[in-house]
Amino acid sequence: MRTFPACYACLFQQSLNAMRLCENGHYRTAGVTLERETTTLRKILSMLAEADPALSPAHMLALLNPYVCQAAGVDDPYRAVRLAGLEVALASQQGFRELMEKSSDPFDTATRLAIAGNIIDVIPGQTYDLWGVVRQALEQSIAGDGIENFRSAVASAKSILYLADNAGEAVLDRFLVEQIGKPIHYAVKSGPILNDATLEDAVTAGLGATLAQIVSTGSQAPGTILEMCSPEFLEIYRAADLIIAKGQANYETLDTQGERVFFLMKIKCPIIAQQVGFEVGNLLILQGRPG
Repeated sequence: MRTFPACYACLFQQSLNAMRLCENGHYRTAGVTLERETTTLRKILSMLAEADPALSPAHMLALLNPYVCQAAGVDDPYRAVRLAGLEVALASQQGFRELMEKSSDPFDTATRLAIAGNIIDVIPGQTYDLWGVVRQALEQSIAGDGIENFRSAVASAKSILYLADNAGEAVLDRFLVEQIGKPIHYAVKSGPILNDATLEDAVTAGLGATLAQIVSTGSQAPGTILEMCSPEFLEIYRAADLIIAKGQANYETLDTQGERVFFLMKIKCPIIAQQVGFEVGNLLILQGRPG
């Protein structure tokens, strides 16, 4: 997916917000000086003006992130936000487990839980009620290619690659991984970017040991930008019969990668909504299309 005009303002604002995050997840009133902030934002504006709009918004953000980290003086400006999302999901996992135990269709319920977890985000000023989203997800219709198409693809797949999104979401991914019941590579980022899951987060979420083989994409970028991934990861990617891609950034970076990719997400962006043909707020299962 290319970067659209409306994406530029979002990318700029997200960069500004990241520089102002402090350790407890609130905004700084001090820390990044006005001079440093101004200098960095001017560099970001210049980079956005010169970047190829054929790149995805996620790719743009990957290019901007080093400037943000340098200005903020930290390698992981979203660390507190990421860990807070993980903590919220972990605190609710027993309730999620009880939902699974009561379900008449555990695969359907687990898929809905996995998609509901996609609401855990880093959008400034926006709050979420995870349990409220979960309850809504259990009743809401799923847009796109449908749960049965996804269920059939999972049943016939021999090798599955699961592309993680945010750290808290990994807790809810666990239930779907359990229902799939096949060998799975669960792919996380090689280092911190936004609130995306890292190896440590996936282990904390309970996805290690015998449940899944946790692997790194070899990339510290949102989504899955194949040219930034390691040869080891690309070997796994190419060998997979089925790729489960969580979240909007994975859609942005893999939207033309073919029918073996299934995108699972909650639509939060009007640009994404326009691209997929559904409304903001919809739960979505979308099978990939050829490039």
